[in-house]
Amino acid sequence: MTDWFREYPWIAYILIFVLITYVYNKVFRSRKLPLLKDAIIYLMLALGSVMLLFFQLAGLPIIISLSVAVGLMLMVRIRYFVQERQQRK
Repeated sequence: MTDWFREYPWIAYILIFVLITYVYNKVFRSRKLPLLKDAIIYLMLALGSVMLLFFQLAGLPIIISLSVAVGLMLMVRIRYFVQERQQRK
């Protein structure tokens, strides 16, 4: 799979950026920021995605690691949803 990402680095970059943005929005974002600060944060996420893309192209499993992190976050959200439904009954 890493060979495929080496052939299509733009797809790898977009995937890394989307996964990092999801993690940022679900974990680190506590409140709504002003537009300029929000733009600066997303610019920094884009620059960090370039750095992680280089690591991905060097052979490290960055996309797989981020996918596992997002999967675990989704499992926690599902667990909280189920617990909330059980408490309502």
